Amino acid sequence: MEFLTEEVVYCPYCGEAIEVLVDPQEAGQQYIEDCQVCCKPITFDVAVDSMGNLSVSVRDENETY
Repeated sequence: MEFLTEEVVYCPYCGEAIEVLVDPQEAGQQYIEDCQVCCKPITFDVAVDSMGNLSVSVRDENETY
């Protein structure tokens, strides 16, 4: 059983640091969650590298890869 991991990310809209809980089982997935400060939708990309380290990247909903 894997536990939720707390990560700090910065909102791509307002720049505020926000703490989010990430489920390592969501690795390889993308989801949208509203910023806790400005309420704009943030796209989250969850990944795990070859060493097993969890990483979370964020972008605004209009930003392309």
